Amino acid sequence: MSKENITFRIDSDQKLALDAIAAGINRDRSYVLNEAVAAYLEMYQWQIQEIKRGIAEADAGDFASDEEVKATFAKLTNAD
Repeated sequence: MSKENITFRIDSDQKLALDAIAAGINRDRSYVLNEAVAAYLEMYQWQIQEIKRGIAEADAGDFASDEEVKATFAKLTNAD
């Protein structure tokens, strides 16, 4: 995989925090930033995929019944 340089502005407190993390794990700032970007991308790519899946289900008319919604809500809130 090819590597490219990117430049952006960051709050000085965040830069200090990144440097502290990097020092704590004996890595450089670039490593920490690459790990953070990878985690961010993974999370939002998953979220977008789930939203698209939900939209496709809704377009197909695949909805939960009122009973299913109430049962799930009760389970999640422990409101049997």
